[in-house]
Amino acid sequence: MGDRLVVFHYDEDEETRLDRFLVSCLPEFSRSRLQGLIKDGFVRVDGMRAAKAGQKLSRGARVEVRIPPPQPTELVPEPIPLDVLFENDDLLVINKPAGMVVHPGAGHERGTLVHAVLAHAPDIEGIGGEERPGIVHRLDKETSGLILVAKNERAHRFLQDQFRLRQVKKVYLALVD
Repeated sequence: MGDRLVVFHYDEDEETRLDRFLVSCLPEFSRSRLQGLIKDGFVRVDGMRAAKAGQKLSRGARVEVRIPPPQPTELVPEPIPLDVLFENDDLLVINKPAGMVVHPGAGHERGTLVHAVLAHAPDIEGIGGEERPGIVHRLDKETSGLILVAKNERAHRFLQDQFRLRQVKKVYLALVD
């Protein structure tokens, strides 16, 4: 699968930042992902490579964005059993057991929730980033609880926004000895 090319025209009287404009045009992508596309040369303004994410757009600017397909990760799916409480085309809700690490890191290169999710839903690979595909929040290793996993870029962006805007209510129950 090749890159997808999308073209936008900026028609407002007031100048705006390139990354802000792209967020409004491509809501399925996070601002940081779009900034990465700008930095990596995938965005052109009036035929020229975009200089930076903060580049100002003036009325009449033509913005071209080449969107590469999600990059495969180095993560190897592992058939680790998951307690899936809910699943649809956009979302996966998993009951994470205590003792399981959510994503790979120092000392935890294998056996993580991410490895298990990739075995369960391989299409999640590359969603929201290479290291943490689909993951929008985490729980500590020794914490059990629900993990939301986005199954596409639109859902990933929506869930990230909900957490950022504190629209998700988190409830904790601590068991102590």
